Amino acid sequence: MMKWKTRITDLLHIEYPIIQGGLAYLAYADLAAAVSNAGGLGQITAMSLDTPEELRAEIHKLKSLTDKPFGVNYAIGQHGRPFEHMLDVAIEEGVPVISMTGGNPAPIFKRLENTPCKKLVLVAARRQAEKAEELGADAVMVVGQEGGGHLGKQDLGTMVLVPKVVDALSIPVIASGGIGDGRGLMAALSLGAEGIEMGTRFIATKECLHAHPIYKEMLVKGTENDTVIIKKSIGAPARAIHNKWTEEILAREKNAEGYEGLREYISGVANKRFIHEGEVEQGFAWAGQVMGLIDDVPSAGELIGRIILQAEEIRKDWTI
Repeated sequence: MMKWKTRITDLLHIEYPIIQGGLAYLAYADLAAAVSNAGGLGQITAMSLDTPEELRAEIHKLKSLTDKPFGVNYAIGQHGRPFEHMLDVAIEEGVPVISMTGGNPAPIFKRLENTPCKKLVLVAARRQAEKAEELGADAVMVVGQEGGGHLGKQDLGTMVLVPKVVDALSIPVIASGGIGDGRGLMAALSLGAEGIEMGTRFIATKECLHAHPIYKEMLVKGTENDTVIIKKSIGAPARAIHNKWTEEILAREKNAEGYEGLREYISGVANKRFIHEGEVEQGFAWAGQVMGLIDDVPSAGELIGRIILQAEEIRKDWTI
């Protein structure tokens, strides 16, 4: 086995430069522990939990399942929902890595001063990355337009966006969007990134217990053409699986109904109806174009092992 050493593996004290995305309503202890135990960095999604007590219990469960590093993700742009009390739990529990998506990370950075916690920020533009570094991020995760969930407004793909950010920063860059196998890992490293983040691909794993089997089946059977961008009209573009529900969202956007006209359709309740209950025409589910590369539902450990094996075969070819 080859050594996988980058500034990201050194920073996060992980074996492989592979990070599991925050995954709203899906990233809990079982999945995070499986990823961390396999040598990557697993994460819990904090803001999908209702109370600090629930978050603390999830962190305790995760600690009981692994002694490896892990992270807690904070989606801080959820229409002003307070997050400070949830962040205090992670600090009190000595969480080694905090990642942030959406919104201004400065308040979180302020609260993390004088702690050993490593700070990762998900960005979708070079200017956002530069600002994150200026504020004190230890690394940035850069998501291209291929990704699932919330994306940037500039329609830039991973292949162009990652090297632009790498050239602009001195801190490590993690590539995200359209990555689901060893080829994607090696492509990201070739672009100058020092690790990858995967969201959609980790949903289609055995330990993603909260994802309904129908959701996973759709990721396996779907193609790279089976996603659409919603919420663009309200300045929050995001990629989801194409279905009747997203068609209704797009129709309302075309009619310029604004946030109020969309609220019921883009709510967490509608999201959970699909991803938790399998009501695939009564809600929506995030997914990236990488679903076109998904053809099975392995364990997280099997998935990471395959990624590393494929990447090592590519590395061997490069040395010939």
